[in-house]
Amino acid sequence: MAQNTNPLLCDPKEGACGVPQTENNAVKSQLPQTEKSITVTYYTDPICSSCWGIEPQIRKLKLEYGDIITFNYHTGGLLPDWSYNSGGISKPSDVAHHWDEVSLYYDMPIDGDIWLENPLNSSYPPSIAFKAAQMQDKNKAISFLRALREMVFLQKKNITQWEHIAKAADVTKLDVEQLKADIQNKAKELFENDLKLARDLGIRGFPTMIFTDNQGNREVVYGAKPYANFEKAILKLEPNATKKEYKKDWQTLFDYYPTLTAREFSELSSMPRKESEIYLNQLTEQGFLEKYTTKNGSIWKKK
Repeated sequence: MAQNTNPLLCDPKEGACGVPQTENNAVKSQLPQTEKSITVTYYTDPICSSCWGIEPQIRKLKLEYGDIITFNYHTGGLLPDWSYNSGGISKPSDVAHHWDEVSLYYDMPIDGDIWLENPLNSSYPPSIAFKAAQMQDKNKAISFLRALREMVFLQKKNITQWEHIAKAADVTKLDVEQLKADIQNKAKELFENDLKLARDLGIRGFPTMIFTDNQGNREVVYGAKPYANFEKAILKLEPNATKKEYKKDWQTLFDYYPTLTAREFSELSSMPRKESEIYLNQLTEQGFLEKYTTKNGSIWKKK
């Protein structure tokens, strides 16, 4: 694909959705430390297609190294509004074909038709909603973000609209009324803090992960890279780290993660990609799973 400077035209080769006119400066700001030996500062955005493409690697990373790493999610403000024209993108409909292309590249289901049928005018409302969710419960907030992503990438829902934000909050067992109140107040400030920290850190696109040990040593992985890149960052900071063994049967994997794409199931189960889809379809035919299909792939959940 041609090189571009538009944030919504995510570069598959680099594996990232870029932020225009932002330099990748050396990381200087102080990042929080935790009880675990490594902290991951993860910069993402609810409508970042490269971030959706990296979900299989993140999910595996948490299963294998969750005992020693803490994830801190931050939002980067990928699409403030449509008051620009760059990289061949001047209106929402220009994004549709690109999303279909990156869906095939990442092997994760994305239906670009949302940009033709019910386009978003900004990624700020779902980002602020995510900060509000974090105020209630950080783990539920991650599930909430996942629900928002499934809505926008697979179900073609405009996740700037309150009805969809509220539904995502409800299914992830957040307090919907509290979320609404926080969105209108404190969450906006927290989102602005995320944007400021991104500038301080020199974040130039999403996904960006900054791995930091308790001595302040850092490894940065930029873009949707293969799993080995993230594992290498951990082992550079913690050479004696050993991956945790986890059960890879389908029941246990769906207990860990309620929804899985074929690409995710393949990554987590170590089953070859083609076989994983055949297997998931068999489980669906046997009545164990439900399947939701888009024009560019499917996602499964337990019945």
